[in-house]
Amino acid sequence: MIEIKNLGKTFKTSFGTVKALDNINLTISDGEIFGIIGLSGAGKSTLVRCINLLERPTEGDVVLDGKSLTALSKKELLKVRQSIGMIFQGFNLLEQRNVLKNVCYPLEIAGVKKAEAEKKAKELIELVGLSDRILSYPSQLSGGQKQRVAIARALATNPKYILCDEATSALDPNTTQSILELLKQINKTMGVTIVVITHEMKVIEQICDRVAVIDNSKIAEFGKVSTVFSSPKSEIAKELILPKNNTNACITGKKSIRIVFDGEKSRRSVIADMILSTQVPVNIMFADTKDIDGIAYGHMILELPDDDVQAGKIFAYLDSNGISYEREV
Repeated sequence: MIEIKNLGKTFKTSFGTVKALDNINLTISDGEIFGIIGLSGAGKSTLVRCINLLERPTEGDVVLDGKSLTALSKKELLKVRQSIGMIFQGFNLLEQRNVLKNVCYPLEIAGVKKAEAEKKAKELIELVGLSDRILSYPSQLSGGQKQRVAIARALATNPKYILCDEATSALDPNTTQSILELLKQINKTMGVTIVVITHEMKVIEQICDRVAVIDNSKIAEFGKVSTVFSSPKSEIAKELILPKNNTNACITGKKSIRIVFDGEKSRRSVIADMILSTQVPVNIMFADTKDIDGIAYGHMILELPDDDVQAGKIFAYLDSNGISYEREV
């Protein structure tokens, strides 16, 4: 378990003091995939580097499995870091080493014998699907392949935790999907706790169990992904999940409602059933819904008839069927 307690981080610059993190409190449970999302400059990358003390907090503490990391000696901290793998946006592979040697590198540092290290590395390279590129150098690999090497390297010391700092932001959508599926597989089969830092909500939606939203160096909101996605409370979460530039463009000034999908079965035809039942036509002005494990999450904006009676039929149908909605106009 990772416990982040009253954590703060301040940087001194030529322009003055910058507060990168302010009183962060989070608990990340064993075996989960935990997401941390925020806009650029919000503090999320600083936070992930404080978790393994690559950045030492100015205030507060990080407790890993009951151990206070800030209280450890340098030697003890290096030992603990072997249980924390890290994956970076830029891959950070050693260009002069081939795939096998890159994955062996952390094992060499840990003092593992060459034969044992190579055996372990080959197993991990096979796990990430790169057995046919084992002697290739980074310059000969695609972005997705480089990230797979980085994942194998992060797993080399049998970590209990993996920290992913914008691990997919440099990849195309198809490659991103394959990397996310690989991370889910690793979490499920190896029981590794994964912390995902990203500015992309789609990454959080696809693999995370819970999410924390960080804004201006503070945690603005956190909870289950399904809850935060379907009903964001903070302004920054609404901005990330329900972008104003999309929703505003869909509202024409007539009666409009936003239907919130927060647990409907994804195959249920909610809108079609509503129209057939009420015999009231509506216009779908905007929709952003996701299927997460067979459940629909997201929202849809509908324009209703100006007639109060017809609009009332829609409200009555939604109320009687327990479908969440908000009146936009």
